[in-house]
Amino acid sequence: MYLLFDIGGTKMRLALSRDGISFEEPRIVATPRDFEEGMTVFTNLVSEVVGEEHVIAAAGGIAGPLDRDKTMLVGAPNLAGWIQKPLKTKLEEIMKAPVYLENDTAMVGLGEATTSAGKGYSIVAYVTISTGVNGVRIVDGKIDRSAMGFEIGHQVIDMDGAFCSACQKKGHLEAYISGSNVEARFGKKPYEITDPTVWDELARYLAYGLNNTIVHWSPDIVVLGGSMMKEIGIPIERVRHHLKNILTIFPEHPKIEKATLGDVGGLWGALAYVKQQEGV
Repeated sequence: MYLLFDIGGTKMRLALSRDGISFEEPRIVATPRDFEEGMTVFTNLVSEVVGEEHVIAAAGGIAGPLDRDKTMLVGAPNLAGWIQKPLKTKLEEIMKAPVYLENDTAMVGLGEATTSAGKGYSIVAYVTISTGVNGVRIVDGKIDRSAMGFEIGHQVIDMDGAFCSACQKKGHLEAYISGSNVEARFGKKPYEITDPTVWDELARYLAYGLNNTIVHWSPDIVVLGGSMMKEIGIPIERVRHHLKNILTIFPEHPKIEKATLGDVGGLWGALAYVKQQEGV
């Protein structure tokens, strides 16, 4: 029996997998800004979900980059109170079982690559456009190796451009297309924006970011997820259109598709990840 979790900047999800193939209905609560409070909430959720049963191992993602040993957050704009806290140690104390941590975007990407939109492709690039922007490279069904994780939202697409609210540097892709930055620029929630020219502009910026990601990672497919890719959001057909005019170095383009797992993508990724780590 595995415990799966997804600790996001706003919500925390936990679910139990008894068969290693699927998982039960997840419990969802707000993510506390304070680490100790977060651990108390997590403990209560584990007690509700697991009861007196025994967890073999647990895995999950958290919103932000981790240290090299994947034991704690080293940076997180939305979880500042969790940075440099003994996350892995605390979770293992709570669950009395091995815990495997990864970045939350990496977990969602793994879920899409092994279960859904990217299934069957050898090299999958997953990109999420939500409150922030990030991505991951999945190779042969596994999160690709890296020294410090992936932070593709902080690629520079205009060195004299807009400030990125997450790191206060100029010209990052995230500064142009993330939900938080779009809200700051236009003074309204993204879902309140109805002008198609705005969404076309965001599609063009995203296409420039995808050009860089594709020439670096050379994927078979790019899967786009996150709240900014929903029905009221960046139109994928316009992303494809702009990318066709921008990316000319390769004779053919990878497929560009939408993610399909929604809010539980991270849990599907956690299920694949815990089995990989446990050698199942």
